[in-house]
Amino acid sequence: MLNIQDRTTEQQARQNRMKANFDKCLSMLLEHEGGYVNSKHDPGGMTNLGITQRTYNDYHGIRLDEQGMRNLTRADVEPIYKDRYWNKCKCHELPSGVDWAVFDWAVNSGTGRAAKALQKAVGAVEDGAIGSKTLALVKDTDSVSIINRMAVYRDQFYRSLSTFEHFGKGWIRRNDETREQALKMV
Repeated sequence: MLNIQDRTTEQQARQNRMKANFDKCLSMLLEHEGGYVNSKHDPGGMTNLGITQRTYNDYHGIRLDEQGMRNLTRADVEPIYKDRYWNKCKCHELPSGVDWAVFDWAVNSGTGRAAKALQKAVGAVEDGAIGSKTLALVKDTDSVSIINRMAVYRDQFYRSLSTFEHFGKGWIRRNDETREQALKMV
């Protein structure tokens, strides 16, 4: 039986691992997202470090102008990624590698879509909200299988989009890189 000090040490070690995984995943994500863009083909509009102007404004309750968007830093976007994507998809409760596969897709295509893909990969009800039933099924499913299934679903989704002609090559490369990185994290 663990005493209180052992439990506290164990909890602290778990929190340190979770923070390290978030930091690593955020670094990989920012490599995928790149810097400032404002493409006429991208319905997201003005974006920097993967955060759209609309998302930034909504999160902070302000109206950031173009220069403000151009000047965003990792420190500016990190809390948005942590709250709106990582925590919302319960990535801190997912196995290493699976957390990255879910997080990257959540950022790129929405938390609901990433959650549904994870649920489909583990045989859960696809309601777009990761809860205790989904997490239990994740624990009972091989992480490599989850990651590979999600990559297939993601590829199929991208190919179905009307903007695939403009962004498809990059999306497929990103999906392949995410899968490879996630598998190395298992």
